Order: sequence, then C-alpha cells, then structure tokens
Amino acid sequence: MLIALLVPLSLAIVAFAAILLRAVISKRAQPTPEAIVLGAVTNFFDTLGIGSFAPTMAWLKFRKLVPDRLIPPTMLVGHSLPTMAQAVIFLMILGVLVDPVLLVGCMIALLMGGLLGAPLVARTRVWFVQLAVAVALLVAGILYAVANLKLMPGGGIASSLPLWLTIAAIAVNFVFGVLINFGIGHYAPSLILFSLMGLDPKLIFPIMAGGGGLMVAGAGVRHIGLGQIDLRIVTGIAIGGIPAVLVAAFIVKNMPVDTLRWLVAGVVLYASAVMFRSALIGRREHSAQGATIPVTS
Repeated sequence: MLIALLVPLSLAIVAFAAILLRAVISKRAQPTPEAIVLGAVTNFFDTLGIGSFAPTMAWLKFRKLVPDRLIPPTMLVGHSLPTMAQAVIFLMILGVLVDPVLLVGCMIALLMGGLLGAPLVARTRVWFVQLAVAVALLVAGILYAVANLKLMPGGGIASSLPLWLTIAAIAVNFVFGVLINFGIGHYAPSLILFSLMGLDPKLIFPIMAGGGGLMVAGAGVRHIGLGQIDLRIVTGIAIGGIPAVLVAAFIVKNMPVDTLRWLVAGVVLYASAVMFRSALIGRREHSAQGATIPVTS
C-alpha cells in the first residue's frame, strides 16, 4: 500500500515541479529573498504541526506583497512542493500504521475538494476572498490559543475508525479541500476532528500530509493554469520551504513551540481584523474588480 501511495505522489511531485518551472521560465519570475525566508520559516514550523497558512497569510497581508485576492492561490502554490515533501516523509515513517481505507479515502477526498475549489477562487469577488481569509486567520488564531491552553482533544490510540466515522471523515476532508483554496488550512481542523474520533494523534500526520500533498499538486496546477498567482512569491516560498521541511523532519526532535504559537496567534488575529476591515470596505464599495485578471511577473 505504501508503494501504491508513494509512486503516484512522486509522479505528482515531478509533474508539478515541471509545470511550475515552465511557468516560472515563461514569466521570467525571480524569487524574492523575503519570500525565500518566509517559506523557510513557515514550512519549518508547519512540519512541527504549527501550520504554515495562517502566518503566511498574515505576512503577505502586512507587507502587501500581493493583492488580497491573490493571497490564497499564491500561498497554496508556493507551499505545494514543501507540503509534498512532508507527505513523502510522513507516509514513509507512519503511513503503514494507518487503516488504508481511511488514509486513501481522506487523501482522495481532499484532492477532489481542492480541484473543485480552485476555480471558485478565480471567480469570487475580491471582498469575499478577503472575508474568507479573515475568517481563516480568526479560526487559526483561536485554534493556536486553544492548543496552548491544553483544551485540544487528546486523541486516542486507534489506527482505524468504525465505518460510519470513516465515511464522515472522508466527507469532511472533501470540504477541507474546497476551503484550502480560500486560505483555510486543514491541519488544525484535522487534528481536532480525528482526535475527537479517537485516532492516535501521531497517525493523523500521514493523513493530513498525504492528502495535502495530492491536493496541492492538483489544485496548484489549476491555479498555475489560471495565472492568478505571483510567481516571484511562489518560487521563493518553494525554494525556502523544501530544505526547511527536511531540517524539521530529520533534525529537530523536540522543540518547545508554545511561546511561538502564542506569538503567531496574536499576529494572525491582528491580521484577521485588518482583513475583515478590508472586506467590509470592499463590500460596501462593491469592489469586485480584477477577479479574472491574471498577474504578470
């Protein structure tokens, strides 16, 4: 089963990298040093379970590196290759311990949701994308605080779930796949969902990373085709993120992250308030401009 998962994932990595490289060469996109550092930092802590979407969104918003409506797709494509690297690592380490029906079902469901959600972002009004990002940041900030207060469910010891819970988990992962396109990360919600269902917490990582790896490959290709991303930021995040994932996965074993999580919670909550304000102003002004205009690099 592990080989059956790793082979298509490896092919997806090669295909995605080739498509991204072709787009970068075509647009002559030069990665920015700031994006490289951002990719390294966020993916390092993403591998440790903190998450990369919320801090990336917050930084892109604070620094005004890309227009608000392009934050979700730019972020998703930029984190694609580092996420796929995580998927390979976690599947090799823990994948064989998880019920194959649950693992494969959730991975495919996340992929299908991601493919469906990708074109929705391109056709969505600016203010709605801003609102979705604001909600994502708010939820992420709350989840960081909940985790630090030790209020997260502790999980169980199971490596599989009853049939009805398996079906429910697969269905919810489809929804997660759609929402990822709007910048709403699935790591924290997945940890809560599967922990409440009684799954062993460490076995949640191959499900999250495996599904995320396939999803970002499929949805990322669609976003590259739509052209509504900033390839300079995308390339920088990918270049900085891949080695950071390897360092975090193979070198760092135990690291206190509570203080960092509190810091990230404060930052993303503030960014959420700023984005909410932008969404409200845009809604009032019926600011739907440019939702189908591709970005030039």
